[in-house]
Amino acid sequence: MGFFLVMKAELVRTFTIMRRYWFATLTGLIMGWGMLMVLIIGFMSGGGEMAERLAGEKATSGALGLVIGMFAFGIVGLFTQGLQGMARTGELEQVYMSPHGLVTNFLARSFVSALSAIFTSSIMLMLVAASVKGRLHADPLPTAAILFLTYVNLIGFGFMTGGLVLVFKQTGQVAVLIRLVLVGLAVVASEAVQDWPLVARGVAHALPITDAAICLKMVVVQGRGMGVFATSYFFFLLVSCGIWTSLGLTCFKIMENWSRDKGTLGAY
Repeated sequence: MGFFLVMKAELVRTFTIMRRYWFATLTGLIMGWGMLMVLIIGFMSGGGEMAERLAGEKATSGALGLVIGMFAFGIVGLFTQGLQGMARTGELEQVYMSPHGLVTNFLARSFVSALSAIFTSSIMLMLVAASVKGRLHADPLPTAAILFLTYVNLIGFGFMTGGLVLVFKQTGQVAVLIRLVLVGLAVVASEAVQDWPLVARGVAHALPITDAAICLKMVVVQGRGMGVFATSYFFFLLVSCGIWTSLGLTCFKIMENWSRDKGTLGAY
């Protein structure tokens, strides 16, 4: 019940801000579209006619990878920079003392943040696809299932990094580096992962964004639809979700209790 109460409050706050400051929301969408277009042109301008290289599946897949990477960047950042900011202002101890606790509060906040990011990212991706004359496939069931599993996966990873923030506090540079690695991996992730060396392939599958990005590209760009459920990448995504969720929540609770017992929960 506490989760839904916090989620309702976050939903009202988020969409009230989006509506009230609609000009800033619209400007952000336009800037996001422009940034994606500039990055795609930069990545794919290695020769030949620009229009030719930008048109089609490759450019749309690159744009989707960037969107997925930024989604991961934001969700994981909620636990790293978010916890650091709350510790700095004293809000962290107040949230901890609330009836719902840190885990419930961050689950609700991250869920609303994910909904908002999916909404705005979908608009940007459609604009980019139209700009590069690419094609997007709308398969509601597999897309929704993979997005949900991606969120769950990132939540587990986010809780683990958040637990490290509770203990070590100032982990800003390392946290940003990890998030940038997730962005880069989401962009380059493809079925060609299977051709990578064994160690690199194992690391890629172990990180929470690789198989999610590949599955989403299969559904949204390649149009495989329900067929994605029969691939090994979807299996790896399911396994990754189970491992990261269990590991993340366990580590977060252990580190939360350790930080509380040491009296450093709200210290920055």
